[in-house]
Amino acid sequence: MKEFVVYTALRIALFLGSLALVFGLWWAVAGEVPVLWAVVIAFVMSGLGSLWLLNGPREAFAQRVQERADRAAKRFEDMKAKEDVD
Repeated sequence: MKEFVVYTALRIALFLGSLALVFGLWWAVAGEVPVLWAVVIAFVMSGLGSLWLLNGPREAFAQRVQERADRAAKRFEDMKAKEDVD
Protein backbone atom coordinates (compact mmCIF):
# COMPACT_ATOMS: atom_id res chain seq x y z
CA MET A 1 0.00 0.00 0.00
CA LYS A 2 2.88 2.33 0.77
CA GLU A 3 4.25 2.02 -2.77
CA PHE A 4 0.85 2.95 -4.19
CA VAL A 5 0.61 6.06 -2.03
CA VAL A 6 4.17 7.14 -2.85
CA TYR A 7 3.74 6.62 -6.60
CA THR A 8 0.36 8.36 -6.67
CA ALA A 9 1.66 11.32 -4.65
CA LEU A 10 4.63 11.67 -6.98
CA ARG A 11 2.37 11.54 -10.06
CA ILE A 12 0.14 14.26 -8.60
CA ALA A 13 3.16 16.39 -7.68
CA LEU A 14 4.60 15.95 -11.17
CA PHE A 15 1.30 16.99 -12.72
CA LEU A 16 0.96 20.05 -10.50
CA GLY A 17 4.55 21.05 -11.22
CA SER A 18 3.94 20.66 -14.95
CA LEU A 19 0.74 22.67 -14.69
CA ALA A 20 2.52 25.47 -12.83
CA LEU A 21 5.30 25.49 -15.44
CA VAL A 22 2.91 25.57 -18.40
CA PHE A 23 0.66 28.14 -16.76
CA GLY A 24 3.58 30.38 -15.81
CA LEU A 25 5.27 30.24 -19.20
CA TRP A 26 2.02 30.79 -21.07
CA TRP A 27 1.15 33.72 -18.81
CA ALA A 28 4.60 35.27 -19.32
CA VAL A 29 4.40 34.98 -23.10
CA ALA A 30 0.73 35.68 -23.85
CA GLY A 31 -0.62 37.44 -20.76
CA GLU A 32 -3.64 35.16 -20.56
CA VAL A 33 -3.98 31.40 -20.25
CA PRO A 34 -6.68 29.12 -21.67
CA VAL A 35 -6.98 26.81 -18.69
CA LEU A 36 -8.18 23.77 -20.63
CA TRP A 37 -5.15 23.82 -22.93
CA ALA A 38 -2.81 24.37 -20.01
CA VAL A 39 -4.26 21.32 -18.25
CA VAL A 40 -4.05 19.16 -21.39
CA ILE A 41 -0.43 20.14 -22.07
CA ALA A 42 0.51 19.63 -18.40
CA PHE A 43 -1.18 16.22 -18.42
CA VAL A 44 0.84 15.14 -21.47
CA MET A 45 4.07 16.57 -20.04
CA SER A 46 3.61 14.84 -16.69
CA GLY A 47 2.72 11.57 -18.39
CA LEU A 48 5.86 11.64 -20.53
CA GLY A 49 7.98 12.84 -17.63
CA SER A 50 6.77 10.04 -15.39
CA LEU A 51 8.12 7.46 -17.84
CA TRP A 52 11.66 8.51 -16.91
CA LEU A 53 11.38 10.30 -13.59
CA LEU A 54 9.15 7.83 -11.77
CA ASN A 55 10.57 4.56 -13.06
CA GLY A 56 11.88 3.49 -9.63
CA PRO A 57 8.64 4.03 -7.68
CA ARG A 58 6.61 2.46 -10.49
CA GLU A 59 8.83 -0.65 -10.45
CA ALA A 60 8.52 -0.90 -6.64
CA PHE A 61 4.75 -0.65 -6.94
CA ALA A 62 4.65 -3.28 -9.70
CA GLN A 63 6.82 -5.62 -7.64
CA ARG A 64 4.50 -5.23 -4.64
CA VAL A 65 1.45 -5.98 -6.80
CA GLN A 66 3.18 -9.05 -8.27
CA GLU A 67 4.04 -10.35 -4.79
CA ARG A 68 0.42 -9.99 -3.68
CA ALA A 69 -0.81 -11.73 -6.83
CA ASP A 70 1.62 -14.61 -6.26
CA ARG A 71 0.44 -15.01 -2.65
CA ALA A 72 -3.20 -14.99 -3.74
CA ALA A 73 -2.49 -17.57 -6.45
CA LYS A 74 -0.69 -19.78 -3.93
CA ARG A 75 -3.61 -19.58 -1.49
CA PHE A 76 -6.01 -20.44 -4.30
CA GLU A 77 -3.93 -23.44 -5.32
CA ASP A 78 -3.67 -24.58 -1.69
CA MET A 79 -7.45 -24.37 -1.30
CA LYS A 80 -7.95 -26.22 -4.59
CA ALA A 81 -5.55 -28.99 -3.52
CA LYS A 82 -7.34 -29.28 -0.17
CA GLU A 83 -10.69 -29.71 -1.97
CA ASP A 84 -9.19 -32.44 -4.15
CA VAL A 85 -8.07 -34.34 -1.03
CA ASP A 86 -11.52 -34.08 0.60
